[in-house]
Amino acid sequence: MKDIIIVGGGLAGLTAGMYAQRGGLDTLLFEKMFTGGQASTTNLIENYPGFDEPISGPDFAMKIENHARKFGLEILYDEITDLELEGKIKKVKTENGVYECKALILAMGAEPRKLGLDKEDEFRGRGVSYCATCDGAFYRGKDVVVVGGGDTAAEDALFLSQYVNKVYLVHRRDTLRATKILADRVIASNKIEKIWDSTVEAILGENQVTGIRVANVKTGEKREINVDGIFIAIGVRPNSDLIKDKVKMSEAGYVLTNDSMETNIPGVFAAGDLRQKPLLQLVTAASDGAVAAYSAQRYIIEKFDE
Repeated sequence: MKDIIIVGGGLAGLTAGMYAQRGGLDTLLFEKMFTGGQASTTNLIENYPGFDEPISGPDFAMKIENHARKFGLEILYDEITDLELEGKIKKVKTENGVYECKALILAMGAEPRKLGLDKEDEFRGRGVSYCATCDGAFYRGKDVVVVGGGDTAAEDALFLSQYVNKVYLVHRRDTLRATKILADRVIASNKIEKIWDSTVEAILGENQVTGIRVANVKTGEKREINVDGIFIAIGVRPNSDLIKDKVKMSEAGYVLTNDSMETNIPGVFAAGDLRQKPLLQLVTAASDGAVAAYSAQRYIIEKFDE
């Protein structure tokens, strides 16, 4: 029996684990792939308080994990198959066993959205990527395209422009939604060709990506562009399939909580990008994790130490 089990090893989950374990609670964190979440796939982080010099996403994630482990946080890499949230004792079922806890913190984060095109899944790893920092090195000296207009798309385009021959940036509007500092850098770059008012209509190639076909949303004009890789950066979707119909969620699948990170199920809390909130950023994920751990501790004291 654990005091707290945390599902998800991104910044929210690691921070929750750090606070819970430091607070004297026997805490276990489950992660199915690698810790750090989306932070570990980010090129440079330059807006997290205390890091006055940019730090790479993987380095940042490692620092957070090491910090959490310093307080004794136990991390297990396992795939969770089901969660039993009703009742005083919560159960976490994995491929290798069943674990029980007094309080559960959901921190599964979010994942990149897809374009929904033919060959998108087929060519993943063969020209289609959702992580420029993960796969950018494979395209050194080649031509690539980034799809999107937000911060992630701008960051990806800027990162890739350091290594590739040319970056095409395809956006369905005529201005970027990215923050001004990133948008200005993209506009100023002579290695990034901006293709405004356009969407990707098709991914071209027989066995791997050889190009794309874009369509102008205003004129209907179509154009084929030869590229070796396509980096898709059009937003994220919450990883909430595991808890569908088990906790209250928004129509988009984000978990609904109050300011204490409490869900509608007593003893179940949510933190990070999984939660419905106005800003999905590392700093808010860390805040959520800390609050969730504190709230879970208060819950345990009230319900189990009576």
